[in-house]
Amino acid sequence: MKYMCCLFLPFLYALPAQTQTLENVLITSQESTTQVRTTENGVLELNVSPKDAQRFVADGLVRYSDFGAKGDGKTDDLDAIVATHAFANQHSLMVKTDDGASYYIGGKDRTAVIQTDTDFGAANFIIDDTELQNRNAHVFQVTSSLESFTPEGISTLKRNQEKIDGSFPGPCLVSVTNANVKHYIRFGRNQNNGSAQTDIFLVDQNGQVDTDAPIIWDFDEITEITALPIDQQTLSITGGRFTTIANQAESKYNYHRRGIAIRRSHVLVDGLEHHVTGEKDHGAPYNGFISVSDCAYVTVRNTILTGHKMYETIGSAGLPVNMGSYDISVSRALNVSFINCKQTNDINDRTYWGIIGSNYCKNLLYDSCTFSRFDAHKGVANATIRNSTLGHMGINAIGSGLLTVENSTLNGRTLVNLRSDYGSTWQGELLIRNCTFIPAGGRETSASLIGGSNSGQHDFGYTCYMPERITIETLHIDDSNHPEGYEGPALFAPFNQELTDYTYVEQFPYVIAKEVILSNVTTSSGKELRLSDNLYMFRDVKITTE
Repeated sequence: MKYMCCLFLPFLYALPAQTQTLENVLITSQESTTQVRTTENGVLELNVSPKDAQRFVADGLVRYSDFGAKGDGKTDDLDAIVATHAFANQHSLMVKTDDGASYYIGGKDRTAVIQTDTDFGAANFIIDDTELQNRNAHVFQVTSSLESFTPEGISTLKRNQEKIDGSFPGPCLVSVTNANVKHYIRFGRNQNNGSAQTDIFLVDQNGQVDTDAPIIWDFDEITEITALPIDQQTLSITGGRFTTIANQAESKYNYHRRGIAIRRSHVLVDGLEHHVTGEKDHGAPYNGFISVSDCAYVTVRNTILTGHKMYETIGSAGLPVNMGSYDISVSRALNVSFINCKQTNDINDRTYWGIIGSNYCKNLLYDSCTFSRFDAHKGVANATIRNSTLGHMGINAIGSGLLTVENSTLNGRTLVNLRSDYGSTWQGELLIRNCTFIPAGGRETSASLIGGSNSGQHDFGYTCYMPERITIETLHIDDSNHPEGYEGPALFAPFNQELTDYTYVEQFPYVIAKEVILSNVTTSSGKELRLSDNLYMFRDVKITTE
């Protein structure tokens, strides 16, 4: 893969005088001319004339057209885009698009690395995924100029440990793995053998752990540990209208990573749009047009994204499954916020998959968003959804800490679904405040608030918990469309329909909620909230009505 371009700096290293053709862009290599070209080995080379270099630095910015981009919507401008960012990174210059430009990006195995503020403005970007050299080649990747390192002398960790040994150059993001312990041993049609025990947290220069993103696992052994210094200055990416021409690959789990990958802390994405066209009766799934990983303090606001069409394949259990395909992906990231964001398609259209997938995250926020779902696969520690509307896939989460949902409208099958494929576990508390729940988006259904299932017979690699305390304050349940014989909404789904008396033995016990506090819960049907269809399982839950 040829991600990075080769810079010939300082600017006096001009290529021999000749004429080169690069993606239909004519570029001369005279000493007084800025030049971009690709070698026979596929490495991008650029030569910047001294006169142009002085002008760019004096202006404090560069544009794609400065390095040969046509912006005509037809010529592949990826090489020029990559070159522009490479020069900007070398000289700490802002990158701006050209007014009225439409940049076509084909299937080359090349990625533009962003390390400076970038204003995509009102420009259009056409990303053609129909013929790709490398489906894992992000179009843009936001990276830090700071280098990661391996802290010495750290061999074990404890849950909620307040300080780790060692000194650090400043605030750092620490990632820890124990490959000899497996977590998230998935159950169901996409069953697997689990993933290595993983945690990610923040420390200051003295090794003090940020208590807002605590260590959540005991590590009896550490097989890999990495620390990445945190950039303190915010990098801004603004504007831009992106349209993906969808891939036509085979419908299987060959995820495509074709968008903006954010791998740097303190990043703001503001005012971006992403649209999808060309989806047909088959295609491979996407792993997120905005992909946030291995970083902290990322905010995406005033942004419009698009849900992807749902395709079917055969899962690991040999049975048909619907493939998850995402426009947002967040993994091993802390303090990530989505503010005033929405999607282009109907959030209740069941032919489109949920817009977000996340793994190993802490402190995720939706504020004033309209999305088809919120989802945490391999756990989130602390999440907040407020002032938002979620569609047909609702809230799907496992994790720990505090899950807060307030001032929001939820259209999922349940108010909160604790994912059964990962044990329906939430080790912490759940707070619902000032919300409206429209079960199944208004389709006929028997409503349940807390959904999930756990037979107690599968080892997920950890003890599974229901939220210890559930507080529901001012909730209206619009259950007006219900089946005949409907007895009213249930607080809990059955979870384990075989656990009906003391004779049932759980090999891996599921820890049930201890307390539920209810205040001002109303229904459109006029029927009262009841405990569950499985009264035995929830017999010891303390219900307090205020």
